[in-house]
Amino acid sequence: MSKPRPTNINYHKASHMLEVTFESGEIFNLPAEYLRVNSPSAEVQGHGPGQGTLQIGKQDVEIQQIDPVGNYAVCLHFDDNHNTGIYSWELFYNLGKNYEKYWQDYLDQLQAASKVRPEPSFKKQ
Repeated sequence: MSKPRPTNINYHKASHMLEVTFESGEIFNLPAEYLRVNSPSAEVQGHGPGQGTLQIGKQDVEIQQIDPVGNYAVCLHFDDNHNTGIYSWELFYNLGKNYEKYWQDYLDQLQAASKVRPEPSFKKQ
């Protein structure tokens, strides 16, 4: 299989969802919070295995800007001033294909750290 390549990336501000459509026809709706807590940046992932930092309180984060990085990725600018993660096409595809698992992993990490994730305020509107 060739490397996944998006044909369209569209941010839906009201739902805080980034819709990514791939050449294969697959469409992934990725919440801004999910993308923020899974940022590929060193700030989130650390500089090596086991050095990541659990992201807390990101349930209302929004994407403010999307900048292309060459022809292989984008940089997402979040409203909490985080903008150092480079999201490659392969990463978007992986995050989309494995959404259920990665989201549950994040929720499990929060629970293990005795952190509570409030419901996003934009869903209460």
